[in-house]
Amino acid sequence: MQRSIALFVLVLALALTWSHAKRVPVVRDTTLVFAPEPLPPEPVLAAHLGPFHMERAWELTLGWAQFGGYSALVPLPDGRLLAISDYGKYLAFTPPDAPIRATPRYGTLIPTPHGDKRVVDVESATRDPATGRIWLGLEFLNAVVRLGPDLTEQARVRPEAIAGWAENTGTEAMARLHDGRFVLLSEGPRQWWRPSLHEAVVFPGDPVARPEAAQRFTFDGPSGFDPVDMAQLPDGRVLVLMRTLVWPFPMRFAGRIAIGDPRDIRPGGVWHVTEVARLSSALPVDNFEGLAVVPRPDGKLTVWLISDDNQAKLQRTLLWKLVVDPAELPGYERTREKARGSLPTP
Repeated sequence: MQRSIALFVLVLALALTWSHAKRVPVVRDTTLVFAPEPLPPEPVLAAHLGPFHMERAWELTLGWAQFGGYSALVPLPDGRLLAISDYGKYLAFTPPDAPIRATPRYGTLIPTPHGDKRVVDVESATRDPATGRIWLGLEFLNAVVRLGPDLTEQARVRPEAIAGWAENTGTEAMARLHDGRFVLLSEGPRQWWRPSLHEAVVFPGDPVARPEAAQRFTFDGPSGFDPVDMAQLPDGRVLVLMRTLVWPFPMRFAGRIAIGDPRDIRPGGVWHVTEVARLSSALPVDNFEGLAVVPRPDGKLTVWLISDDNQAKLQRTLLWKLVVDPAELPGYERTREKARGSLPTP
């Protein structure tokens, strides 16, 4: 009897976790709702987030329409955020606390032949502010797709350097650096007994233009957490968003934010990053997979996080607004030395 009860509970939990309506190709309802999330007391926030201050948090809903699954977040020059889903769709929206909000835009970046999610599973994105081009990392295909400023596909490639990454742990994090290099991180750890080490590659330029130029290295982050997104700060350092599954039925997640200096990336070497914030159940947390950094007039940075709800009943699309002074993050003095010209740039 006890085994039967346990089996029933497990089946019920699986059904509640993964049951969802059929994914729809286009969201036609433009009524995007931001519901404010209650925040824990400031001492609790400070104990987990360290130098980051959480200004606001919201849950995103869209009437009765199906949407969500956002795995990447890119800031746009007009102040909007571009959220990209693992089903090849996008949502461009104005942050909810902006003084003027534009009508959100929805659409398809990559058509889905026969509804096969594996060929459109976007897990990472990065943008060149000079040209407006956007690059997408596709997980199952281990491919990189380049979009034009109008969000139409220009070209794609499947670099040999990442062809061996497991199909469900491919290019989960990608960033175009100020110096033109591209860094790609695999979500899956190199070995299960060394859960801090992950496969990674760096390209000297556009990976679509020169896929053969990739150089491999190893990413070393907080143990037990996997990189899911990253973004470069104005001073050159890189924030890396990391995530782990805490409990599978129903799915519960925890996260980390780490920081590293990409000048330390060396072919064949190990790139170490430092943990600076913990995303735990004491906070309004879900499956955070998207991170974007936006400079502020006062010299501080707004850091946006968005969660992937997997279009599951018991998960949510959450949006966090964090603010941080870059001077309070590890490695700041080193960036000052670089600005003074006392440090070489690779």
